[in-house]
Order: sequence, then structure tokens, then C-alpha cells
Amino acid sequence: MNHFQFFEIPISFYPDMVDLKQRFLKNSKLFHPDFHTLESEEKQLDVLEKSTTNNQAYLVLSDFDKRLKYILELKGMLDDSKNEIPQDFLMEMMELNEAVMELEFDFDEKLLSQAESQVAEMENSLLESVNPIMQAYVDGETPVERLVPLRDFFLKRRYLWRLKENLNKFAPASKEAR
Repeated sequence: MNHFQFFEIPISFYPDMVDLKQRFLKNSKLFHPDFHTLESEEKQLDVLEKSTTNNQAYLVLSDFDKRLKYILELKGMLDDSKNEIPQDFLMEMMELNEAVMELEFDFDEKLLSQAESQVAEMENSLLESVNPIMQAYVDGETPVERLVPLRDFFLKRRYLWRLKENLNKFAPASKEAR
């Protein structure tokens, strides 16, 4: 049973978050181990497993990035043979990577700010480009091939996260310089 099935909601990149939280809270009460202490050991283990699943499923489905990854995994779109970042994107990233390397050797607050802005703009642009696919997705109707741009988006976004982590290493240096 996948996380969407557990909450009895359709697979969606944009589930109703209020409904999801209500289902989580309802399940939290229903499967709380303290309410089943007088049950058989087998029933207690079952409730504990459902409580754990409830928590894990909510953690995944309530977070956009985790939910995106989860759906792509469910649909077989993320595996070692398919997880290659498109070469055109890597070429675009060369200049930004060079800026990050330059910051390592010669910190410049203006350059840091420009790099951070560029990463944020790229993230927004990437999201805008795939948003229509995510909004139009209907499980069981949308062909899996239609998810290829979402896989590429996920991989590109993950690449940008690593760049942001590298840029964040310079943030304390930036604050100390002030």
C-alpha cells in the first residue's frame, strides 16, 4: 500500500493539504498505541505499524520535494539508469559553478548575492516549466512518459540544492565581514 492509498486520496502532485492533515490527525487518534494497550499483542503491533506508516506517509506527502520524489519513484521514473542530469543543463551550470569556485578562493559578497539570485531564478523558472504537467496529472490517465520532464526537474532541482548548500557555506563569512 502506498502513502496515497493509506490516506485514501488520489495520487497528486498537489493534494488538498487541509484534507491530508485532517486524515493524518484522524489516523493519529485512531492508531495511537496508548488507546490499544488492552488489545492483544498482535493488535498492538498492527496499530504501532499503522501509526508509524501514518507518520511517515504524512512526512512525505506534506512536503513538496519529498512528495515529488515519492511519486516519481512510485511511477518507476527514478532509478540508477535514468538519473542523469540533462547535458544542456550542466552546460548552463558551468558559469555558476565557476562563480562558486571563485568564491572559495576570493570571497566577494556581491558575487555571492548574484549567485544566490541566479539559483533562485533558475529554481523558479524550472518550477514554472513543469507546473502545468503537475497540475494536469491524473493518476491512471496521464502516460508515464509525460513524467520525464518532472524527473529532469527533480534532478536539476537536486543539483541546484547542492549549489545552494555550497553557497550557504559562504553566508557566515558574509555576515562576519559586516
